Amino acid sequence: MFDDLPPDLDRLLTLRVWHAMWIERIDRKIAAVRQRQAEEKRGRRNRPARPEWVVELGIGTGRPPIQVHAGDCHMTGSRRRPVSRDEARRLIAGGLRACTHCQPDARLRILD
Repeated sequence: MFDDLPPDLDRLLTLRVWHAMWIERIDRKIAAVRQRQAEEKRGRRNRPARPEWVVELGIGTGRPPIQVHAGDCHMTGSRRRPVSRDEARRLIAGGLRACTHCQPDARLRILD
C-alpha cells in the first residue's frame, strides 16, 4: 500500500485541521448555492403571468400610447402597460399602430 502521509502526529493533525477547514468552507458554499437555487425557483413560481396584450407608451406629458403588441413580443419597449383583449382591439380599430413584428391585429382578427 502506498502511504504518502507524513509519519509524525503533529503534521497529521495539522493536515486534519486544514482539511476540516476546507470541508466547512465547501459546506457553506453548498448551502449558499442551494439557498440561491431555492430563491430562484420560488421567484419563478411567484412571477406574475405575462399579459396577453401590451401597449407601448411614448415619452412626455401623459405618455400617449404608441403601439400595440402581443404580450410575448420581444420588440416591446421598456415603457408599457398591460391591456385587455377588448382594449387592444379598440386601440387598433381606433387607428393606433399595431406592431409589425408580432402582428396583434392579425392575432385579434382585425381587418383593415
